[in-house]
Amino acid sequence: MRKIIEVKGLTKVFNDRLKAVDNVTFDVYEGEVFGFLGPNGAGKTTTIKMLTTLLKPTSGTATVCGFDIAKQANKVRASIGVVPQEYTADEDMTGYENIMFCASLYGIPKDVAKRRADELLQLVGLKDSANKKVMNYSGGMRRRLELACGLINHPRLLFLDEPTLGLDVQTRAAVWEYIRKLKNDYGMTLFMTTHYLEEADSICDRIAIIDHGKIIKVGTPQELKSSIGGDVIEVGVLEKEPDLSQMIMNISYVKEVKRLDGYYRIKSDSGEQAAPAIIDLIRSRGYHVTRISLSKPSLDQVYLEYTGRNLRDEQADSSDILAQRFTLRRARA
Repeated sequence: MRKIIEVKGLTKVFNDRLKAVDNVTFDVYEGEVFGFLGPNGAGKTTTIKMLTTLLKPTSGTATVCGFDIAKQANKVRASIGVVPQEYTADEDMTGYENIMFCASLYGIPKDVAKRRADELLQLVGLKDSANKKVMNYSGGMRRRLELACGLINHPRLLFLDEPTLGLDVQTRAAVWEYIRKLKNDYGMTLFMTTHYLEEADSICDRIAIIDHGKIIKVGTPQELKSSIGGDVIEVGVLEKEPDLSQMIMNISYVKEVKRLDGYYRIKSDSGEQAAPAIIDLIRSRGYHVTRISLSKPSLDQVYLEYTGRNLRDEQADSSDILAQRFTLRRARA
């Protein structure tokens, strides 16, 4: 497969001290949906801003659609579409007028722009609302309009930054279908950021797990889940002491035991057989099981495995928080 994005050692440092993106290296192939999965503040949006030439890297190199992001910025911009996290459409203009305005920024002839605008409004289900002012659009309609604007130049590559942030479940599923349609029917490559596990698992061909500006692991959803191996059993024990890890480790089918905050996380070749044995052993020693769960590997468990934490939002920096609050307010309007 041909590479449409090549990134080597890309780094962004703010104010000579805050390393938002830390020496990341990865490739994106033509025709795939590539996902950046991580919490707010992980460096996802900063990476997109560098790849779309909105921010200059502190160090490292990247090519997008064959063009160097630092030396050939105009050619990069002409080859891509961008759907940012924030809503950017002018509320005092209609949906149709917003798309035509975006076309003018790309220098697309008016007759061509009109034809494309009609096609895109049909694609995203806004044909009947084309002449309504955007201030009267719902959050889902605004997101679909942003998608149409990002496609006006027929890009080879579309960047989507948190494309379903703030949307209800039904509208989120609709956006997923548009993304699949762009890939399957138009052969488009899509690069998207998300902190929704089910979104990454459902629509991404490959995923890069990113945290604190570093890429932790890259692979297909199945490769990532298989990489942690086996079933996962979580057992809560009332007694804080002693540490029962070694005792549990001696049980058949148990491969690994980690003692976490108030519970044990256990990997097993056969969770169905190991779980009853674990409960029996703990009880036989006079201790009390407060909870137990058995699950097959998930992306959440993959993230926990490689970062030591569950995927969470509390690490967002102030700019991410403000941007997210603004987007959520607009989505709920």
